[in-house]
Amino acid sequence: MIKRMLLRVCVFLILGVLIYGDLTLPGEVVFEDKSIALDFDWTPPTMLYGMVVDNHEVIEDRVKRNQFLSDIMREYNVPVKLINQVASLPRHVFDARKIIPDKKFTFIRSADSLRIPKVFVYEPNPIDYVVFRFGDSLSVDVCQRDVTVVEKSISGVIMSSLSQTINELGLSHELTNKFVDIFAWQVDFQRLQQGDQFKLIYEEQQVDGRFIGVKQISGIYFNHFGSSYYAIPFDQGNGLDYFDEEGMSLRKALLKYPIEFTRISSRYSQNRLHPVQKVYKPHLGTDFAAPTGTPIRSVGDGIVQEAQYKSNNGNYVKIRHNATYTTQYLHMSKIAPGIKPGTRVRQGQWIGNVGSTGLATGPHVCYRFWKNGVQVDALRVELPPSEPITDEYREAYKIARDATIEKLNAIPSVFPNTFASLN
Repeated sequence: MIKRMLLRVCVFLILGVLIYGDLTLPGEVVFEDKSIALDFDWTPPTMLYGMVVDNHEVIEDRVKRNQFLSDIMREYNVPVKLINQVASLPRHVFDARKIIPDKKFTFIRSADSLRIPKVFVYEPNPIDYVVFRFGDSLSVDVCQRDVTVVEKSISGVIMSSLSQTINELGLSHELTNKFVDIFAWQVDFQRLQQGDQFKLIYEEQQVDGRFIGVKQISGIYFNHFGSSYYAIPFDQGNGLDYFDEEGMSLRKALLKYPIEFTRISSRYSQNRLHPVQKVYKPHLGTDFAAPTGTPIRSVGDGIVQEAQYKSNNGNYVKIRHNATYTTQYLHMSKIAPGIKPGTRVRQGQWIGNVGSTGLATGPHVCYRFWKNGVQVDALRVELPPSEPITDEYREAYKIARDATIEKLNAIPSVFPNTFASLN
């Protein structure tokens, strides 16, 4: 018992010395304030898709052409039972048949000799991603990254073409295409002149500070051949549309171009030397040169009349928009799935891809246009505009218009051979 008490006293004395330094037993106890520095060598774990991936192997790759999801999973030793569970998922969760070539995927597996698969992530676009977690059974999370919208403004002077000017500003071709679609029926973008000027306000979408797309254009000023044009966005209850200063719609019943803005390689003509047949004959269409595979879009709502292959036309689609207008798209490399006679299509819908099938010397789409059953020049046809600003919204539109023009005027103009980009 005495030994146990002596041992406790010794322990207390030792702890006192360690903590307080000198320990005076008789009389007053003096405490000396000392700090003990503790050095923790600690590194936070590496997280990826909600999982600690330290001591794991992370593999990033892209889906190859004609590769199925089951092929990818077998390559990384996912058990057949789990592959079958993926294939059986409801389509509203994930359709395993619709993985797209060149889209990113990530595999996470153990770094030991067993290489046990833990997680597979498929990213169909920069925002959406699907996480498959492997264990005794499969679990699936459909996720989205946070998107930040940043308003930006630019100004520029045309020295050669709009697309080259915007490219020199370090901006995306998507912005060029949206710009052209808005003014397509007011300005001939194939005949811009050196010195044409523009100011542009737009909303850029970003994920983790990285550009992923243009949400919308918020205002345009364009000076072409000395004439000024404005595009003011406004919603009358049927979605965003663009109007001039007087409130007239800039949009027509049909888009002007069947593909995103590109080079016209051959115009409508009554007497053209055919590049294959080497004889002069009418060319009742407009040829747009573009790389093979470029998406072709329907210029308006309508019903597919024909979708087939013919020796001269190659793969082609013909669409009736209403009792007055019909359009046709020739030489496709392929017709989009589901595009067949009787199918209803929407304006801007993908209907096929640029190719060189039929009588064609290179990849392009021959775009043909009928008005009241007669073929006409698609780029010169007069189309009725969409609905102007109604009386109900006129005052609200004037406020929005004046605010937009004030913001456009605040953007500094630039001179030839110089460009400005403002955040």
